[in-house]
Amino acid sequence: MALRRCLLLFALLLLPLLSSALIVPAARAQDMTELLSGLTDSDPKPAIEALMASDAPQAKAALAALAAGRLYRRSADGAIVIGEPDGAMIVVTNAATGDVEDMADPADLELLELSDTAKAELSAAGVGAASDDTPKDFASAVTALNADDFAAKGKAIEVLTQLGDARAMPVLRALTDGRLFTRKSDGAVVIATRSGNQQSLALATTLEDAGFASNAELDPIVVNNNLRIALREAVGRLGLLSPEAAQRRAAANVLLEGATPDAVALLREVTPKETNAQAKEAMALALAASDIADPAADKQRKLAAVAVLSGATDLRIRSMLQARLNAEADPDVKAALQVAFTSVQRKLTVIGWFANIFQGISLGSVLLLAAVGLAITFGVMGVINMAHGEMIMIGAYATFVVQEIFRAYLPPAWFGAYLVAALPVAFLTAAIFGIAIERGVIRFLYGRPLETMLATWGVSLILQQMVRSIFGAPNKEVSNPSWMTGSFELIGGFDVTWNRVIIIVFCFLVLGLIALILRRTSFGLHMRAVTQNRSMASVMGIPTARVDAMTFALGSGIAGMAGVALSQIGNVSPNLGTIYIVDSFLVVVFGGVGNLMGTLVGAMTLGIVNKLLEPVAGAVLGKVVVLVAIILFIQKRPRGLFAAKGRSADA
Repeated sequence: MALRRCLLLFALLLLPLLSSALIVPAARAQDMTELLSGLTDSDPKPAIEALMASDAPQAKAALAALAAGRLYRRSADGAIVIGEPDGAMIVVTNAATGDVEDMADPADLELLELSDTAKAELSAAGVGAASDDTPKDFASAVTALNADDFAAKGKAIEVLTQLGDARAMPVLRALTDGRLFTRKSDGAVVIATRSGNQQSLALATTLEDAGFASNAELDPIVVNNNLRIALREAVGRLGLLSPEAAQRRAAANVLLEGATPDAVALLREVTPKETNAQAKEAMALALAASDIADPAADKQRKLAAVAVLSGATDLRIRSMLQARLNAEADPDVKAALQVAFTSVQRKLTVIGWFANIFQGISLGSVLLLAAVGLAITFGVMGVINMAHGEMIMIGAYATFVVQEIFRAYLPPAWFGAYLVAALPVAFLTAAIFGIAIERGVIRFLYGRPLETMLATWGVSLILQQMVRSIFGAPNKEVSNPSWMTGSFELIGGFDVTWNRVIIIVFCFLVLGLIALILRRTSFGLHMRAVTQNRSMASVMGIPTARVDAMTFALGSGIAGMAGVALSQIGNVSPNLGTIYIVDSFLVVVFGGVGNLMGTLVGAMTLGIVNKLLEPVAGAVLGKVVVLVAIILFIQKRPRGLFAAKGRSADA
């Protein structure tokens, strides 16, 4: 009974607290709604005075919106809302609660206008025109990009454009790309660049390095459609006046999608003075694009603009020409547009073929790196190693570990060197695993290929689970060093990324190094002797067991270096090796077992054919067609493209 009375007394004491917690906010919201509704009365002065006397943030926000001409009455329910223009629509915030609700059509909102007396009263109280919150310098303008309302952000963008500070360009580009954040710990505005599973930060006010942070530690700075247009204009204007030709060219490319009359006037002013040929061409295209879209342009001006655009190789220009072709009424201009569209389409088709061939070479280089180690072990030892893909995976995870060590313990300026350090680490790690597999499993199964295949498949499952237990199942992202990022234009409209080019070069360097080892070292001589006649090599004193172990280590180490390369073009996961193991066997069998030249030709052939088939048949059907073609080819040439000759062919 005593316990029951205590519980009852405790509940009676707690009830008022709960009531106030639940009822007071609702009551406050109701009071704010009543105050705001007074703004629609014939005499809104009492409501304005009551709002000015209130300490609620909703009251201050409503008065600021009223002074700025952004306070509305919604026709549907009579609610007082704050409106932020966003394109043709208005973003609506409930003035009583401060909650963003939805987009609204301007026709559904009634603007609350102030009388001259009310405006004077607000101004005297420091609300509206009397308060000038426009940022005056670069740092305050960057900070204002994180303002609560889009209008203040627009002012900040305008100030950054007018200041002409060179630091404004990377800040505005980051905001355009969604890479501008505030750091939760101190509220600093930072530019973020993806670096593995974290973000590499730079202070937006100084562009100085600010270390790393996870996504959870950052808040994105958001923009609406109107601000995106303003950003595009700002980036274009700043870029056109940049001392760097690349920036001027990039700015002209941005303005190609649409420019205001002021930007067009600036383009006409700077184009004749431009000395860089590529930047001048981009500016001419942007001017021509604005001319054909200008309803005030005469016929001759439009024809001249079409002639300029006909030499372009840009998908945006093709779309622009097609849109104008459907809308143009003048038959002469329409005919010129048709000729220009056909010319651009033809050029884009040719460039597409070149792009597919390059992508095929890139894929072929990846297949070559993945298969060359398998060609060595398969050709020398006759072992069907189903765990070869896991050697690739181990090399990729070794790269991830080296990256994290550089990030955690070394200065940020050294981060770009992690990939160079990862190469020997990945090679040695995969080689050690290869020796362990050969000594622990494979050496007991020589001469029994099916059992070897089954055993190494089991080893591959064990290695995958080991990696999941250590690193977890989710993918790990390995970032590109700065010297591997970016791209360059090889042909008009065809950009080549540096990471792909470097991987292709690296692939051929590895192939050349392997050929040198096989042809110019005693180890290579012993390996070739064991390949041709194991029994005779043993009689001649060659330690065949050691050669087997070292050969397996070499093949596994090369697979580990392939993992380093693959980490730069995709995520690292426990299943990484299974993606390439089948293609690796296809390359080895198609090219000729144990033949490096055959592996090279097979990898490049499969890579290019795959990429040429993808646009026509799709990725999956393309692979099926390639597989069927290889099966039919093997029926005619069982030993592959470069079959072994002489006594080694019978070994």
